[in-house]
Amino acid sequence: MNQIELETLLNLDGEIFPMENGYWTKFAAYRVNPCQQIPHGISYSLTLHDSENRRVLGFDNAHAIKPKRKKYGARKVTWDHEHRQERVSPYEFENAGQLLEDFWKAVDTYLE
Repeated sequence: MNQIELETLLNLDGEIFPMENGYWTKFAAYRVNPCQQIPHGISYSLTLHDSENRRVLGFDNAHAIKPKRKKYGARKVTWDHEHRQERVSPYEFENAGQLLEDFWKAVDTYLE
């Protein structure tokens, strides 16, 4: 994992950024011991909230999600996921830099 990108993510922990039209973003990111659920060793939550403080978009690994049921094959339980309003779907965590890029791209798309 790129150390500069990782430090950038970790340095955002606790930051809140006001956006246009009353929207705002909140960042939480810190190191944890790597485990089966969080093999990369980073606990994170990057969220976009509307003017009424409702989360409308988020990328996090705070809990497991069950993937859609496949007819044949093993079921993988993943912790990295994204929230788009009420819909939750798996997110493929590659590295801290990609997470930040994906989050900001999703924010831009949502606000358009």
